[in-house]
Amino acid sequence: MSTLILARRTVLALMLSCFAAAAFSQAAFAQAQPKPAFEPEVGQAGKDVVWVPTAQALVDRMLDMAKLTAKDIHYDLGSGDGRTVITAARRGATAYGIEYNPDMVQLSRSNAAKEKLAGKVTFIHGDIFETDFSTATVITLFLLPDLNVKLRPKILDMKPGTRIASNSFTMGDWKSDETQTASKDCTSYCTAYLWIVPAKVAGNWTSGKDEIKFAQEYQMVHGSVGTSGKLAPVLNGRLRGDELSFTAGEGRYTGKVSGDRMEGTVTAGGKTSPWVAVRGK
Repeated sequence: MSTLILARRTVLALMLSCFAAAAFSQAAFAQAQPKPAFEPEVGQAGKDVVWVPTAQALVDRMLDMAKLTAKDIHYDLGSGDGRTVITAARRGATAYGIEYNPDMVQLSRSNAAKEKLAGKVTFIHGDIFETDFSTATVITLFLLPDLNVKLRPKILDMKPGTRIASNSFTMGDWKSDETQTASKDCTSYCTAYLWIVPAKVAGNWTSGKDEIKFAQEYQMVHGSVGTSGKLAPVLNGRLRGDELSFTAGEGRYTGKVSGDRMEGTVTAGGKTSPWVAVRGK
C-alpha cells in the first residue's frame, strides 16, 4: 500500500473522529440544557375540550356560591393550571385537581409550590371520567354541556348537599339552583351556575294515616298527600340537598331527608306540629 493511500486514510479517519466528537459534544450539550418551561396557550387542544383559563373573579364567585369552607373536600374536574384548586386550598379546603395533560399537572404543582401550598393540594394526572371523586363535597368544572351531562349520573348519585359550580355551561335539563355573573375583572365566560345534589325521595311514603306519593325531577318534587278519596296535590315541592319543602292542602311542610326517613314540621291553621314520614317497602 502506498504512502499516499495511507495518508489519505489517516486524514479520513481523523475527520470522522472529529465529526463524531462534535456530534457527541452537541448531544451532550443539548442534554445538559434545561428543558424550556411549559407555557400553556389559550385554545390549546385537550382530551375533551380546549384550554381556556377561568378568570380569578369567577373562580372566587363559584367558590362563594358553593359556600366553600375549610371543612370541605373540593375537586376541580379538568383543573388546567390549578388556579381553582389553589384558591380552594387558600380558603382551607382539602383540594384536588384532576387533569389529563401531564404538562398542566406539572405546571399546577409548580404554581402551588410558589404559593407555598404544595403539601395542601393534590393534582392527579387522570381522566375525569375514570377517576373517583365521590368523596367531594364541592365540585367545580369548566366543561362543555355534553360533558356535564355525561358526568351528571355520577354526580346525582353523590351525597345529597354536594355543591356543583360550573363556569358558563349547564347540565342539560337539570336546572341550576343559582346563577350569578361576575361583572368585575372578568371579560369572557363570566357566568357561574350552582347545583345542589338533591336527596332521592321519589316513591311511596307514609306519615301517620296519610299516604304520600312523590315524583321527582331533580330538585323539583310533586305528587299527593292524604288517604283514598281525600288526596291533596303536592305544590311548590323543592329539595335543596336533603332539605325538602312543599305545600299540601292547608299545610306547609318542611323536613330533612335521611335515607328512608324524613322529619320536620307542618304548619297549618297557625299551628306548627312535628311531622315524620317513612318510605314504603
